[in-house]
Amino acid sequence: MIKLFFYLVNLIFIIFYLYPGSILGKIIYGDFKRQPQLTNDFSLSILDISSNHIYAFAVVSFFGLYIYFQKYLKLITIYLIFISVVLEILHLIIPNRSFQFSDLIGNFLGVIIMLILFYTYFNAKKTFK
Repeated sequence: MIKLFFYLVNLIFIIFYLYPGSILGKIIYGDFKRQPQLTNDFSLSILDISSNHIYAFAVVSFFGLYIYFQKYLKLITIYLIFISVVLEILHLIIPNRSFQFSDLIGNFLGVIIMLILFYTYFNAKKTFK
């Protein structure tokens, strides 16, 4: 059942990510051109990192890792990194979308944060067993 949920989350995520406009913007603001912003982007001295992208990829990564961490860690990690790169690159050809390094870094960080949390959890679980 949870695998089906992961696949459904992936499908919805990909549709929202590739749609030439903001589906959430249309739902919340009535405007496809307006993107909801959950929090301010994270600002480094030379680059802003998209907070929305971190959150989105953290959610997708959480479900994928929750299901596949113990049996298929390498495969799910490759998939999550692959999808984070490919979806952002596809913004180069999708109308009303644009490729941004700050978004790509946000995608990576969402995946990496979840990987660190899962590694920490499972290592702590082994240690205190």
